[in-house]
Amino acid sequence: MLVWLTIIGVWGIDRYIKFLVQTNLIPGETLKVIPKVFHLTYVLNPGAAFGLMAGQTWIFIVTAVLVIGGIIYGQFRIPRKEKITRLALGIIGGGALGNLYDRLVIGRVVDYLDFQIWSYVFNFADSMIVIGVGLLMLAIYRDEKKATSKSEFDVSDK
Repeated sequence: MLVWLTIIGVWGIDRYIKFLVQTNLIPGETLKVIPKVFHLTYVLNPGAAFGLMAGQTWIFIVTAVLVIGGIIYGQFRIPRKEKITRLALGIIGGGALGNLYDRLVIGRVVDYLDFQIWSYVFNFADSMIVIGVGLLMLAIYRDEKKATSKSEFDVSDK
């Protein structure tokens, strides 16, 4: 249930923020929130992160469908006690679904988070994918560390 609720929650927040951006700004418009630090800039991104592979929408659609399909499959196989792993999968799934929705409905992804330290604009869904992958890596590291420490102290194999 955690995976499903997280997917729905992340997707809902993403849709709401994108709706606000689309109804209050025009593409290319910038709203200075903290001048020279953080702006809201409405960009329609035809590519992946940082505008890479612009115009290759079908690749991103297929990738998102595979990721979401893998998460749906995986959530039935991951024990319920693996809360961090399940949360990470839900966060990744919600982010992937948010950007997939944009690609299917408008053909581009709505980006708006514009930190002035670099020239790239991204969105909440992108952030959730990165955070989810980070959590998943943390969970895998933790499990590997647990397995390693158990095997070091297991004298029955020696």
